[in-house]
Amino acid sequence: MYMITQAERVVRIPPADLGEDIDKVIDALTWDSFEGQIGPNKEITILVQDVETIGPGRIVHGDGAVYQTVKFNQLVFKPKENEIIEGEVVEIVKFGAFIRFGPLDGLLHVSQVLDDRVDIDAENQRLIGKDTGRTLNIGDIVRARIVSIDLNEKNPQDSKIGLTMRQPGLGRLEWIEEDKRKQEADA
Repeated sequence: MYMITQAERVVRIPPADLGEDIDKVIDALTWDSFEGQIGPNKEITILVQDVETIGPGRIVHGDGAVYQTVKFNQLVFKPKENEIIEGEVVEIVKFGAFIRFGPLDGLLHVSQVLDDRVDIDAENQRLIGKDTGRTLNIGDIVRARIVSIDLNEKNPQDSKIGLTMRQPGLGRLEWIEEDKRKQEADA
């Protein structure tokens, strides 16, 4: 999920910034341009550091800005299908729950919460298993598997990520511990 990679990109230095300390300007423009954005490899850049300029910049006729190639280290987040994640329940809605993991939220549809019929208690912001009585509340920490990914490159927060907890070893962390203790007692 999280990786440190190296990237090489181009930043635009506006004419108004050319009289300033150029290294500070390039650092700030690189951070502003790439942090929080989805890169060419479908990864979200979380942090940019160690920015270095490569060669001289280019001035484009009619623009007046300098286009400078930069190389930098970046901390990136790249969700992968079938990856197991741990996250926090941040919202309960009539069709499921949103789970925050890393910089993104994924949707856990009601059909993917339990191997049980799930009722929605919208007033108390929770999901309840009909037969098991297990509840899922805002603030609970869960383990889930990513089943689908559709990243929105323009606005990463609008990405659509589908999750499931319907398999052994997944669910609210307390449920996983209960199931483990039950298996050990049966053995």
